Amino acid sequence: MIGRKPQRTEEETSNLKGFDDYALSLGDVMRGERATIGKSLLDVQRELRIKANYIVAIENADPSVFDTPGFIAGYVRSYSRYLGLDPDWAFEKFCEESGFAGVHGMQPEASSTKLSEAPAAKPKKSRKAVAEDPLLASARTLTPVQEPFFASMNPGALGSLIVLVGLIAGLGYGGWSILQQIQRVTMVPVESEPGVVATVDPLAPAVRDTDAPKIAELTAPTTEALDRLYRPAALDVPVLASRDGPIATIDPNATGLWRAPPTPPEPQVAEIDPATVFGPIAPVQVTAPPPPEVALVAVNPAWVRVRSADGTILLEKVLERGETFVLPASEEPAILRAGNSGSVYFLVDGEAFGPAGASGTVASNVALSRDSLQTAYALADLATDPRTAEIIAVAEANLGDGEGPEVAE
Repeated sequence: MIGRKPQRTEEETSNLKGFDDYALSLGDVMRGERATIGKSLLDVQRELRIKANYIVAIENADPSVFDTPGFIAGYVRSYSRYLGLDPDWAFEKFCEESGFAGVHGMQPEASSTKLSEAPAAKPKKSRKAVAEDPLLASARTLTPVQEPFFASMNPGALGSLIVLVGLIAGLGYGGWSILQQIQRVTMVPVESEPGVVATVDPLAPAVRDTDAPKIAELTAPTTEALDRLYRPAALDVPVLASRDGPIATIDPNATGLWRAPPTPPEPQVAEIDPATVFGPIAPVQVTAPPPPEVALVAVNPAWVRVRSADGTILLEKVLERGETFVLPASEEPAILRAGNSGSVYFLVDGEAFGPAGASGTVASNVALSRDSLQTAYALADLATDPRTAEIIAVAEANLGDGEGPEVAE
């Protein structure tokens, strides 16, 4: 029937083989364990300090790769421990598959560079198997392959190289040609050969030519003439003025070096009547009173700082009791910051306002102008505190007289 699979007989079922029925070589086991831990031949070489071609020889059970047979047992056991296998079992398996017999350290075979004879029981690998295995095909598999010089050259770069060589050759030839043109001397033939005009003996003394035109004889100036050049003749003989009278009659203020210079005449200024030039002048009338005077008075010691509108500090100190400070007139009002503001009062147009704040507090950003102080503060109640009234009265009197404060203790 189409599509129906034939059922197997009992004989065919009994002949099936399991995983354990197949014989695994030492190399298959080691390669499987190495793949399990995810290590390459170069990783094993870096960690165990064993050449990679030795690792391949152990997996392929090929002792002929080793330079010294005495180290084969140690290499096999070290590699088996690295893979987590039994070292003794791995070495016995290696000897069984390769036909290698353990070599004692004192035997002459242990120090030989190669095994003298190949093991008889080891099966020879075919050429195809050796060609397929890149690590067995050459003893220097992991060393970098030396490439020929022209193998790294790009054929497309040959054109650029040729152009560069041609450019360098052209520049060199052009420079050489210019140098030759500069150094070239051109000889032009003439009809008559030039003759020698005169022959001069380099050792003969110089002879004056009498035929040459004569130049007038020059006489060197004398020392007296040079001295006269730099000394005027007027200084040789002093200039004397004759006088007819006695020397006592000479006035030094009228003649000589001490004569006084003549006094220039005083300019005559004509008197001009301003009314004639400018007409009748009306008297100046003041339409606005002067700005009011604002002063600070301290009835007890208080720290104050007065800052102008542009940031300049006008006053920063502790005003003692009875001390006053008159604010200068300015377009913008100054700003006051006072500590113990209950002891600071303001004098505006001769009237006391305040205090600036409660006793023991700090007053900040107080505008020291007439309108601001009269609006923000009420007239000081001096009837309840005679001592404060006395200090303010003395301050007002001193400000009126232009003198400093005087407070009676």
